[in-house]
Amino acid sequence: MSERQLRMELAAACRLAARFGWQEAVANHLSLAISEDGKRFLMNRRWRDFSVIRASDLALLDASEISLPADIDSTAWAIHGSLHRLLPQARCVMHVHPTYATALSALQDPRLLPVDQTSARFFNRVAIDDKYGGFADNSAEGERLAAAAGNRKILLVRNHGLMVMGANVAEVFDLLYHFERAARTLLLAYASGQPVRVLDDETAEKTARAWESEPEFAGEHFLQMCAGLDPSYRD
Repeated sequence: MSERQLRMELAAACRLAARFGWQEAVANHLSLAISEDGKRFLMNRRWRDFSVIRASDLALLDASEISLPADIDSTAWAIHGSLHRLLPQARCVMHVHPTYATALSALQDPRLLPVDQTSARFFNRVAIDDKYGGFADNSAEGERLAAAAGNRKILLVRNHGLMVMGANVAEVFDLLYHFERAARTLLLAYASGQPVRVLDDETAEKTARAWESEPEFAGEHFLQMCAGLDPSYRD
């Protein structure tokens, strides 16, 4: 896929993240590798509203560089640079603070329990980082987060937010979309005050594998979402 096409996909993802309320103010970042080794990647610049980002606005960065460009957030550089440099599954990385996933990260027990078909998708597939110590503004913290993610595509950072990574924009968008919905369902179930009925491990695993048996779903989902966007994101 050309750099032009990759730029358009990431810009579209930024617009969709704004539509669903996943961005916090003008913070948070989405990135996408364009080189085979994953070290050269696109990312939104510092303090830009996702809702107006265009393909041409995205910065092209190299994770192997030491110096920090002036218009790139230091925490984004530390986190995304480290993930692209160290994790082969992190071709695309979305780090956002969606309402329900972030609320889940603040609970004493932040596990996304399999209480329905959507939450079961993530059964035993989420890494949890419980060592939040403030802004991740240095490479050591970025490397620590990469180690915490391991081979998982989803890292829930306690008292902070969510990081989702995968092979392409469509896959990561779809994972993020469904994780946030699943977190909402679980928190609403908790809020009812009634006992929560959790699926047994066998059923949850069976359901998760059923989700994984249709990888093309993510691409179609993303295309349908993009169809409703103002086409200016392509510029």
